[in-house]
Amino acid sequence: MPEEVSIYDAKAQLSSLVRQVREGSTFIITVRGEAVAELRPISRLESAPQTLAERVAELRATGEVVASRRLPGVPIVIPVGPDLPGALQRFLDDCE
Repeated sequence: MPEEVSIYDAKAQLSSLVRQVREGSTFIITVRGEAVAELRPISRLESAPQTLAERVAELRATGEVVASRRLPGVPIVIPVGPDLPGALQRFLDDCE
């Protein structure tokens, strides 16, 4: 069972927690007693798929990515706003 650590303690002891995670420990981070995050070793990277297609298939299987298709004949419309001067030009204008 992972040990619970408050966000306050996690901030104060982050280096120690990361060292323990590297050794295999897992921690649940809590805010006012409610679990909000998990600090655990990364093990998925060792078994990560080698191709983009395999990775997309894995993400679809876990529900992290939802496949969608563009309807044929329906153009992609990108709304364009008013032409605004760039940040440098606005800065120079403000300096005058």
